[in-house]
Amino acid sequence: MGACILITYFSFYLAHHQSGHNSGVIHSGIYYKPGSLKAKLCVQGAALCYKYCDQKGIPYKQCGKLIVAIEQDEIPRLKALYERGLQNNVRGLKLIGAKEIQAKEPFCRGLMALDSPYTGIVNYKQVAQSYAEDFQEAGGTILTDFEVTNMEMAKESSLESEDGLKYPVIVRNSKGEEIYCRHIVTCAGLYSDRLSEISGCSPEPRIVPFRGDYLVLKPEKCYMVKGNIYPVPNPRFPFLGFHFTPRMDGSVWLGPNAVLAFKREGYKLFDFSTGDFLDAVTYSGLWKLVLRNLSYGLSEMYRACFLSAQVKQLQKFIPEVTINDVLRGPSGVRAQALDSDGNLVDDFVFDGGSGDIGSRILHVRNAPSPAATSSLAIAKMIADEVKQRFEL
Repeated sequence: MGACILITYFSFYLAHHQSGHNSGVIHSGIYYKPGSLKAKLCVQGAALCYKYCDQKGIPYKQCGKLIVAIEQDEIPRLKALYERGLQNNVRGLKLIGAKEIQAKEPFCRGLMALDSPYTGIVNYKQVAQSYAEDFQEAGGTILTDFEVTNMEMAKESSLESEDGLKYPVIVRNSKGEEIYCRHIVTCAGLYSDRLSEISGCSPEPRIVPFRGDYLVLKPEKCYMVKGNIYPVPNPRFPFLGFHFTPRMDGSVWLGPNAVLAFKREGYKLFDFSTGDFLDAVTYSGLWKLVLRNLSYGLSEMYRACFLSAQVKQLQKFIPEVTINDVLRGPSGVRAQALDSDGNLVDDFVFDGGSGDIGSRILHVRNAPSPAATSSLAIAKMIADEVKQRFEL
């Protein structure tokens, strides 16, 4: 297959963006539509993730997760989630009552919960670094800070050279540096649509960045949370809602919210890119999404500005949490794929194109949560697809 080169687009070091700004949860596969790639790859990926961490000596905690119903009208949805989890072959699921909730999470209040004991946490930066070491040991080369600006087929004069014959696709960066390739696989996260367009493939689905801001419990209050505590998702809204997430360093993250980011790497409230902003607000799909979820969006923006509004959400589950117990924490940016009708693209998307370059490229267009959990299963699927598509 020739030389393997991993290019990290825009990044100075590995796991600089989504891989290093996620919740750190090893998901079990409960939420996803049975038969979908998300469901299949998450369940497979979680098992592979635990196995990989054991093999590499990467620490993790199988601290479990409770999805907690706090209102009567949430109980039918919780039971439906339980059935979905069973269809997805999620291990160890069971429904528990209020007393069992408090036995597992003494400070949590709820009517009923879905207990997922095999949900865990890990430091995905550490996992990504280990992947990189494996790749390099296998003969791969990693280039950081390589902003791809152009892809083209080598001209006839270049094809006469040995490299031109073997590797006819030229990938060029913003500094004018070039790499000659035979085949290309992209997984560009926040820039997956733009990289697809650069290669001559479709810009759809488009990426719209959503920032998620976390709060953190003060260290002396972390005893209130033992495992992951999640709300029952509301199908009327596109995101999961506020949850409690323990971290490998002993801290506890609370949140996140979900608000439109004005820059694709806009981790701070006032981060702004004119190009990214215009790209988002001129896309008709975004406006259709906004109009369908206007009240939800305004509520999220309000909570992003006022700490007390976020704490009020948390108190529904742990009443003892007060505004004096929390601090503003880190943020992440979700690369949300959106179609022209304003629908969130929910499943993983893999595609290519036609023509000289399009036939030599495989784009991973949409890999949202639980992509970190699913990463090893996704990698196997990509490898199988590459072999078949490129007849290797």
